[in-house]
Amino acid sequence: MIERKIMKSIKKPIHSLDSQQGAVLIVSLLLLVVITTLAVSGMNTATTELAMARNDQNYEFAFQAAETGLELAMAQGRFDTLAEIDLGQTYVDPGNLHDEHHAKIRFEDSTLVPDRAFSLGVGSGIAAYHFLATSVATSKRAPGSTTDRDSSAIHTQAFYVVGPESSTL
Repeated sequence: MIERKIMKSIKKPIHSLDSQQGAVLIVSLLLLVVITTLAVSGMNTATTELAMARNDQNYEFAFQAAETGLELAMAQGRFDTLAEIDLGQTYVDPGNLHDEHHAKIRFEDSTLVPDRAFSLGVGSGIAAYHFLATSVATSKRAPGSTTDRDSSAIHTQAFYVVGPESSTL
């Protein structure tokens, strides 16, 4: 009896290949296209985010270079009420030609020291000399050439120096 069942199952007719529709092939190809599109999109997004991170890092380098330029300009103590002081172009790190800054100090105005600011007060011959320090910094990806990925920052800081009241400092 077991032999008959086996024989019956073997004798079932096999459908010919001509009657196959190929639906599995079409569905699998469509899934492959969808997965490939998602993979390419993910790679493009990752590449864009990497470029954004590099640009942000380059801007941060320019920001820090401008801050360094301001600190160096004010630390030198070269203040002149008659002319603008140009401290020139300087590399933040002489071994690194990517980041540079250019600092200037310009005289703005002089005012009398208010009564409550100092015990000497107005009329004591003490004045406040107002200056404006500006630092322009650049951070270049490839020194010697200009690219669209270079960054720059401009920082300005106002300050005053208290000194004897006179026409020049």
